[in-house]
Amino acid sequence: MKSEIRSPQPEIQDQASENALYLRRRRERNQQLRAFFDRWAPRRDVYRRRHRAYYDEIARLYTFWIPPGARVLEVGCGTGDLLAQVRPALGVGIDWSLSMVRIARAKYPHLHFAVADAAALNLRGTFDYVILSDLLGYVEDVQAVLDQVGSVCAPHTRVVLNFYNALWEPAIWLGEKLRWKFPASIRNWLSLQDVENLLYLTGFEVVARGRRLLLPLRIPLLSWILNRWALLLPGVRRLGLIQWCVARPVPREDLRLGPPPSVSVIIPVRNEAGNIEEVFRRVPEMGTWTELVFVDGASTDGTVEAIEACRARYPERRVQLIHQGAPLGKADAVRKGFAAAQGDILMILDGDLTVPPEDLPKFYEALVRGRGEFINGSRLVYPMEKGAMRFFNLLGNKFFSMAFTWLLQQPIKDTLCGTKVLYRRDYERIRALRGYFGDFDPFGDFELLFGAAKLGLRIVDLPIRYQERTYGTTKIRRWRHGWLLLRMCLVALRKLRLG
Repeated sequence: MKSEIRSPQPEIQDQASENALYLRRRRERNQQLRAFFDRWAPRRDVYRRRHRAYYDEIARLYTFWIPPGARVLEVGCGTGDLLAQVRPALGVGIDWSLSMVRIARAKYPHLHFAVADAAALNLRGTFDYVILSDLLGYVEDVQAVLDQVGSVCAPHTRVVLNFYNALWEPAIWLGEKLRWKFPASIRNWLSLQDVENLLYLTGFEVVARGRRLLLPLRIPLLSWILNRWALLLPGVRRLGLIQWCVARPVPREDLRLGPPPSVSVIIPVRNEAGNIEEVFRRVPEMGTWTELVFVDGASTDGTVEAIEACRARYPERRVQLIHQGAPLGKADAVRKGFAAAQGDILMILDGDLTVPPEDLPKFYEALVRGRGEFINGSRLVYPMEKGAMRFFNLLGNKFFSMAFTWLLQQPIKDTLCGTKVLYRRDYERIRALRGYFGDFDPFGDFELLFGAAKLGLRIVDLPIRYQERTYGTTKIRRWRHGWLLLRMCLVALRKLRLG
């Protein structure tokens, strides 16, 4: 008896029919939404003026994260207002509504606008920033859109997104029915966790996140209290209408090309003669080459002479000696050292050697492997040597650690560890922000951390073992310097959380 063999052809045909039906329905939904935006485009600006409180908050969010003069792409640009507000050197806006694009071109002829589907971008080159403002709620396939965004990202690119909080769904639905809100029905109600997961699936890592705007109305005093101060309270901040995050492409080690980056180790010294030879002997060679950049703050114990003598004894080492001219503090010394440095990577190593120089390769590897973009030493993980840090200094460090973690919305275990490592290109961007937070940081640590946070750099703590000083005395004046650092925290509160 012959066995009966069934042909798979009918099943294949049925599956093909189902796929065609799915694609047709998906295409019809997109066409209906595109037709809606085309129809409502002439009234878009009317709605923006009616809801200025909301759109002003969106503009405040994006102008904080995106500095003027950048290369910016906005996907879902509408009539182009937000793209114009960030003042790009090159601004490109993409929208699938021809009517929206025509209005944007007429309003902002100095910017570039094109009609395209967010899930099928066809752009050449990369951008510094990509804006996805109120877009994810309307697209059919968020993951496909984020995949396309990845095609226009360089390693330094930041993707800035905002989308509605699902807790506001009933209020927004009512606003749409009453034509109080722009009446485009939202398809996707996503949580921050949902978006972070989708970003992870498409090769991105979130470096900052938050919620804004409790009251999307302009009511004197009440709006300021609720939208600036109440959102700082635990639990209350979960109610913000605007959810936002900043993401960076996850670094791929297989794409690293060229020789290893070179290194400049900046060593601020003042009366550290007994530690100089230890620096020459113990700082390892890293990358293509490593240079030692000493910045002397008018030492009186023979530190300069010790550096010159070691330079003669260790001719194989690259060495620079910068004279600060006067004891103007560590922050000034670090700036002068960075300005003179010639390496691709900048490292700070305190001249007291309480951070072991042998740990510097760990910082190098964390940076070049893309684990972070600002590697911050942390002395508060491993046990310290007895006498390495005084009790009140330890308390102060723990306080500022908690304050910074809350202010920067990235975990910072130790704000005042002297060892910090970053690329020169990122330092140049931080330097351009110097006046933004004020100029009274005595150590320079806060200036670097605040700048890194504002640029959306990935800050990573690297634990080190903190040792007791073996030569010289500490330069920290804990009460006077503590007050200055507290002032820096208040500035950061105003700029980073209340701005």
